[in-house]
Amino acid sequence: MPALFRETQNAKLGTGNWKLETEQPSFTIGVIALQGAFREHCRALESAGACAREVRRRRELEGLAGLVIPGGESTTIGKLMVSYRLLESVRALAGAGMPVFGTCAGLVMLASGVVEGDQPLLNLMDIEVRRNAFGRQVKSFEADLDVPLLGEEPFHGIFIRAPWIERAGQDVEVLARYDAHPVAARQGGMLVTAFHPELTGDLRLHRLFLEMAVSARREGPPAAALRSLGN
Repeated sequence: MPALFRETQNAKLGTGNWKLETEQPSFTIGVIALQGAFREHCRALESAGACAREVRRRRELEGLAGLVIPGGESTTIGKLMVSYRLLESVRALAGAGMPVFGTCAGLVMLASGVVEGDQPLLNLMDIEVRRNAFGRQVKSFEADLDVPLLGEEPFHGIFIRAPWIERAGQDVEVLARYDAHPVAARQGGMLVTAFHPELTGDLRLHRLFLEMAVSARREGPPAAALRSLGN
C-alpha cells in the first residue's frame, strides 16, 4: 500500500477509510460542481483521506492541492466553465503544476482535441478523444479492467456514454485499455479515465491522484498563477 496513506479501518480493494500521511496543514482537492457526479467524487476523496471542496467560482480554486473534473456532459461543462470564468483559471493553475483528474466528460475536457464537433477544452493533455465512443446511454456497460499501475486486482469500470482516447501523444502513459482502446491515461500531473471510479467504492485511482497531488505540493503550490488572473 502507498506509504502516503494509513489505513484507519479494514479496507479491501481500496474501499474503507484512509488517512493521508502528509505534513501539509491543509490538503484540499477541489471538484468542479457545475454538473455531473461531483458529490460522488467528494465522498471518494474524503474516504481516501483528503478534504474535498465543491468548486463553482474562481475564488474557490484558491489553496487547492488538486482538482477533479467529473463526468457529465462535456459540452455543457465546457460552456459553464467559460461562463463562470473557470476555464482559463484551471488552465493556468494546471500549467503552474496543479494536478487535475478528469473522469468521462472530464477526460474530454482535458484533451487537446475531439474527433467530431467543437467545444471548449482545457488542452492540458496531448490526447484526441471521441465522445460517446461506446454508444449512447442505453449502451452503457461495466467491465473489469487490467490496470497494472494499481496492482494485480482488476479495476471495475463503469462506462456511461463513455469516450475513448483516439490518439495519445508519446508523452502520454496509457494505463488501461478496453477493446484495444485507451480508457485511462496520465501525462505529468494530469490523470484521466473514460469510466467512473467514483461510482465503484474502489479508491485506488483517487489515492493515485492524491499521491500525484502530494508530490506536486512538495514542489510548491501554484497560488501565484491564480493571483495573476485577478479576481
